[in-house]
Amino acid sequence: MPAATLATHLTPGQAQTLADALLALHVGVVVFVVGLLPLVLAGGALGWRWVRHSGLRLTHLALMLFIAAQAWLGQLCPLTVWEQDLRRMAGQTGYTESFIEHWLARLLYWDAPWWVFVAAYTVFAGLVALAWWWVRPGRIHNPAS
Repeated sequence: MPAATLATHLTPGQAQTLADALLALHVGVVVFVVGLLPLVLAGGALGWRWVRHSGLRLTHLALMLFIAAQAWLGQLCPLTVWEQDLRRMAGQTGYTESFIEHWLARLLYWDAPWWVFVAAYTVFAGLVALAWWWVRPGRIHNPAS
């Protein structure tokens, strides 16, 4: 449903609640993308089987490549755009923010030149891709077979 159509069906309170939920989801995606790489590398060294799950690893790589591509194209994350649209629907401006928005936004959003994000996302995407060679997904040895 387009944002304009959605706006006619939401109260400002509902829009703020959805914006807060999107922000929490966004933080979850960031934790997944950033946190999985060290877990994969450690798990590869320690023999953790779950780090070789091909679906998990493909999701991780696809997300990171999407994030890096967006940065190269100069586009914001869709979650950020949707959250901002919902906040406008809620009539929020300036510092009128909820507890969730206040703390999660400080964790998620950084004030830096755009090129810093492009470089960071590109390097991180490269590391995620290299992890495919360091800890190959999908090759789980079953001792029972």
